[in-house]
Amino acid sequence: MSIRIQEKEDVTIRFAGDSGDGMQLTGSQFTNTTAMAGNDLSTLPDFPAEIRAPQGTVAGVSGFQIHFGSKAIHTPGDSCDVLVVMNAAALKANIKFLKAGGIIIANVDGFGKRDLSLAKYGPEDKPLESIETSGFGLIQLDVTKLTRASLEESGLPPKDVDRCKNMFVLGVIYWLFSRDVLPTETFIRKKFGRKPEIAEANITALKAGYAYGGATELFSERYSVSAARIEPGVYRNITGNEATVLGLAAATEKSGLGMFLGTYPITPASDILHGLSKLKNFNIRTFQAEDEIAAVTSAIGAAFGGSLAVTSSSGPGIALKTEAISLAFMLELPLVIINVQRAGPSTGMPTKTEQSDLLQAMYGRAGECPLVVLAPSSPADCFTMIFEACRIAVEHMIPVMFLSDGYIANGAEPWKFPKSADISPIKVSFAKPRNPEDEPFMPYLRDDRLVRNWAVPGTEGLEHRIGGLEKEDKTGNISYDPDNHHKMTLIREQKRNNVARFIPEQTIEEGPESGEVLVIGWGSTFGSIKAAVHQLNNEGHKVSHAHIRYMSPFPSNLQAVMSRFETILVPEINSGQLIKVLRDQFPETRFHGYNQVRGVPFTVSELHDAIIHAKRH
Repeated sequence: MSIRIQEKEDVTIRFAGDSGDGMQLTGSQFTNTTAMAGNDLSTLPDFPAEIRAPQGTVAGVSGFQIHFGSKAIHTPGDSCDVLVVMNAAALKANIKFLKAGGIIIANVDGFGKRDLSLAKYGPEDKPLESIETSGFGLIQLDVTKLTRASLEESGLPPKDVDRCKNMFVLGVIYWLFSRDVLPTETFIRKKFGRKPEIAEANITALKAGYAYGGATELFSERYSVSAARIEPGVYRNITGNEATVLGLAAATEKSGLGMFLGTYPITPASDILHGLSKLKNFNIRTFQAEDEIAAVTSAIGAAFGGSLAVTSSSGPGIALKTEAISLAFMLELPLVIINVQRAGPSTGMPTKTEQSDLLQAMYGRAGECPLVVLAPSSPADCFTMIFEACRIAVEHMIPVMFLSDGYIANGAEPWKFPKSADISPIKVSFAKPRNPEDEPFMPYLRDDRLVRNWAVPGTEGLEHRIGGLEKEDKTGNISYDPDNHHKMTLIREQKRNNVARFIPEQTIEEGPESGEVLVIGWGSTFGSIKAAVHQLNNEGHKVSHAHIRYMSPFPSNLQAVMSRFETILVPEINSGQLIKVLRDQFPETRFHGYNQVRGVPFTVSELHDAIIHAKRH
């Protein structure tokens, strides 16, 4: 039978199964292969909230969505064209994400009586039969039986054979979308280099799935997605946490300092520790402390000793670090604080995303303690913005909060990585040795930016007091003088505000420079806003998008940008945090909020409708 190949501009696929079915690995391998094919892409891993949710239940479903195409891709897709489900629970949890007329590829072995019961289907429910009358396409594969047949001569025990099911499915999908199996074959050989029998079994299952796609009559057509027309250069697929690791390594190289990461594992920030721990050859040292307080205070000690100091966590851990962050601020030492936000409060939903910690980053400390706060807009942008966090911390001698989130951290996109020669150096100003017979050293003597020099302990003639008590201006001696405290409070705030002179001005990301509606976003709302605004302009509306990456202080021209628009809409994945700050700093401007707190990113369609509503009102 001749099978037609249909050209697609873009496609969204969602893989879903039990947390032990290897859906994250399947999705990531399809992503890497798609990136190598030259498509633009965006991904959304969807992890179960429980580490060990009951097998076969909806709570235990793990998903991975990828949107790829021959055009610019900004989001992982509102809904999917193809839904791959390994069991009944995966279908129940994810069918709501399937487009009308979309295709379901189902592993029928995961739809037995026990599977249906665990997924909370009733005795009379027959979900696969109902799909055939619902307008969706349905491809039924007995993945377990087919995988076992392909590996009957492998000599592996049944348990190991069944673990290859995801590779069989991946092979089918590779065939369906005209993808090459070689990149995944290379990956498998490397991953299981010490277990060649496991590697060969997975490769055999992968190739068997690919061959089955061509041999079966279940598929009437295949699909092809051409390479995207993007700026020439060398690209790699990268997640936000991976980009953060590389940005920190670049900052280490460009500052000439050794880096010290003091941290304690927490979802979704732990990958940063894992990544940096492999880069000892770049003069990077990592320390997994016994708790969050020990982690941040060890980093402060490293900063005092002249290292590029970093600590990482998520919202709950940042709460524990607040007293020590205030100490770093009082000492005026460079410290980079990475907060990969997740849904809260308290433990909340650790594997779900949220823009929940902006107000914590700006105000969540004792006393007047204004930090610099930066927020990347996408996975690849994490490289640029963590490098900026390091630059500002070192050059302005101030703690800097880097606000990523779970969506950015785990999501992936193609990244055109820079050459070392294209990255500017980070300027380090250490106080120079002094003759002990000279005038006493003034550790808080400042330049025109109100920045003091970095006095590394052990340097001759730089002996000075250190601690969290209020300091006398210039000398650093302990002071309880009311006027001095007032003066020092204003100086430290102005030093933070002066950073605005050394950051880029705010620009319009999409749409005209002035007009009816300006949509202001921050963080991981970038892709959804950009896509919605682009769609609206194509429909004839005058809508623009500005994305703030420098959250505190704001770019110096932000007020001027906002003044050119009639209506300003601020969408956030929280209850309205940026909009509170904007209303406080720009009270003469009228802002409209659009907020959802569901642990998932905005869809393009809901933002499209929200912008239309704001325009009319």
